[in-house]
Amino acid sequence: MLFRSFFDEQLAHMSYLVGCQRTGEAIVIDPARDIEPYIRTAEKEGLTITAATETHIHADFVSGAKELAKRCGATLYLSDEGDENWKYQYLDEVNYVLVKEGSVFSVGNVEFKVIHTPGHTPESISFILTDKGGGATKPMGIFTGDFVFVGDIGRPDLLEKAAGVVGTADSGARQMFQSLKKFKELPDYLQVWPAHGAGSACGKALGAVPVSTIGYEKMTNWALQIENEEEFVSALLAGQPEPPKYFAMMKKINKIGPAYVNNEPVPVLASVRTLEQYKGAVLLDVRPSAQFAKGHYKGSINIPFNKSFTTWAGWLLRYDQDIVLIAEEKEIESIRKSLASIGFDRVVAVIEPSVLLAGEAMDERYEEIDVHQLKQLLSEDDYYLIDVRNQAEWEEGRIESAHHIMLGTLLDRLHELPKGKTYVVQCRSGARSAIAASLLQANGYTEVLNVKGGYLAWTKEKLPVVK
Repeated sequence: MLFRSFFDEQLAHMSYLVGCQRTGEAIVIDPARDIEPYIRTAEKEGLTITAATETHIHADFVSGAKELAKRCGATLYLSDEGDENWKYQYLDEVNYVLVKEGSVFSVGNVEFKVIHTPGHTPESISFILTDKGGGATKPMGIFTGDFVFVGDIGRPDLLEKAAGVVGTADSGARQMFQSLKKFKELPDYLQVWPAHGAGSACGKALGAVPVSTIGYEKMTNWALQIENEEEFVSALLAGQPEPPKYFAMMKKINKIGPAYVNNEPVPVLASVRTLEQYKGAVLLDVRPSAQFAKGHYKGSINIPFNKSFTTWAGWLLRYDQDIVLIAEEKEIESIRKSLASIGFDRVVAVIEPSVLLAGEAMDERYEEIDVHQLKQLLSEDDYYLIDVRNQAEWEEGRIESAHHIMLGTLLDRLHELPKGKTYVVQCRSGARSAIAASLLQANGYTEVLNVKGGYLAWTKEKLPVVK
């Protein structure tokens, strides 16, 4: 048997390719939308991808299962658990087998047994792998998807918070409690292969280690230590982070079936004047925030192309809007893949920063101030401090005169801002507040200051906080 794992650090997403070397067949578990890494690996190892599967209808990235069915002719093994609201709607386009509790299927001599593990979502399933080609009669490990992570478990509140399905958080937590009973009954030696690691919003305390065992999780995972159902439900629902806005769209896209990937090149604009063709598009500048602060095209927003890019793009971009990238030409392919991974397919043009600089079109900027300058400004009525951290950070401690508007909700709450102020934005370190500064300026709030170092710098200087 061949086993390979793949990690997307922007989505903190784990996917897997498992191959039977005797028959030359392979399967991909929880595939990302960009299927090229699986195809390259399979070809290198002399395997053909004949199957793909996923543990549930994902809410945090576009699944590549349908793409694998088209490109490779893969048969899809998909969950038939849950009620009518949790059924795949694109099955007429693919070869498929529906599976549920107790189902068994094989790819070559590698066997997969299905167990129903609801809680994160009603249709969630896990796969227990046995390498029968190697002569094994006992299983090796379990693909848990978003059911059990290293050090954490899947959150049951996404349907309610992201998709608006009222009342599902409590019922999902209770389903999770029962599913964990099944997990605890499995052999301690089984390896645990989850679909996410640290940085994912699908849990609240995911570990950075990519693999574990059932025995280790039983000893160390907080959720497996609680025996009382009411205590478990309360603990699981408490402190869950805000789910990014795009999660609701992901659930819909993966249910009805994603569009096939479009790799057609986009035009690279040669002059500032050509931007006039793209009125109504969002101008997305992906340069580092320090460069953006010193000069940028008026009306553009800044989401730096780094590990957090996909998350904040999902929070702040709209699916009904075209996107014009302000980026280096060499970065275009990587940026498009990142946007496509969460369903943003409407990149219509690119303009390089050098073109805007040559046209003297980067004439807007914002200043950065340190925490001592901030302390002086807070006594003046002309300045309005906005803290864009998440709720948990805010509750742990804050600057007394700050107004809390989490970054992902800023565009929806602009109407709350008083007129005629200079807006000072602050987060934990200065990175998220830099994005906020760009959003404010793009929406006409031109007098903006960003706090360098953010709340960390404020507390390091032992300046007063409210807890």
